[in-house]
Amino acid sequence: MDQLIEDLIKLSFAEDIGDGDHTTLSCIPATAVGKSWLIVKENGVLAGVETALHIFRSFDPVLKVTVLIPDGTEVKKGDIAFTVEGKVQSLLQTERLVLNVMQRMSGIATVTRKYAQALEGTQTRVLDTRKTTPGMRIWEKEAVKIGGGTNHRIGLFDMILLKDNHVDFAGGIAQAITRTKAYLKEKGKNLKIEIEVRNFAELEEAMQTGGIDRIMLDNFSVTDTREAVRRVNGRYELESSGGITFDALQAYAEAGVDYISVGALTHSVKSLDLSLKAVYNN
Repeated sequence: MDQLIEDLIKLSFAEDIGDGDHTTLSCIPATAVGKSWLIVKENGVLAGVETALHIFRSFDPVLKVTVLIPDGTEVKKGDIAFTVEGKVQSLLQTERLVLNVMQRMSGIATVTRKYAQALEGTQTRVLDTRKTTPGMRIWEKEAVKIGGGTNHRIGLFDMILLKDNHVDFAGGIAQAITRTKAYLKEKGKNLKIEIEVRNFAELEEAMQTGGIDRIMLDNFSVTDTREAVRRVNGRYELESSGGITFDALQAYAEAGVDYISVGALTHSVKSLDLSLKAVYNN
């Protein structure tokens, strides 16, 4: 993952700077030094400070960052999260990438904190999904953790999730599970297996087939979820999924599932307003 992040940072700078930041290069001397600070412009949960440090180091290792507020802190308008000092050319060329990443991550962490707090006192945890911004997944899923949520699988490589299309193309629940177990044995891989079920018939077939770790209840009502929990009786982890709104969160948790997956944590979040501004009286 470290190499993936390094490659992502390099690609992001290549996208933004191209053959040179000609605006900065044309008016800022290479010897000029200065200081900027990260200003919070609306209330929320701060995320991406450690990522910002990584971005600054990757671009210019000489930049000096002083962290005043760490990741995961609830912040308010006017707070200063950190200061960064060094070559002004470096400050200006890193500004937009740092802000883009931190604003997105902080928006996700803020929403996730709201969901996680709503589930306090229950056994249920909120999960993210793969409904992420292409190229930003590692940072977006880190933001979910910072906000108090739990990561589902990172990608298609670290867990088996047999969705409805897999089941239908494989010919059914039993066939999908059986083929998956054979594949994992053949490849010598030890991955958890989760299967999505759409009704009680598929739930029963999944339990009868066995060899799985988690069952996803897709678009089950709260009443049906409660019945599914009763039938499973602790034999498998249970995850509720399918457009579950914040207002419905508590009811599904009280039904007894272990997880609730929420695509909205990442796919439609509003960024938190932050600003990286020059400090003149330094």
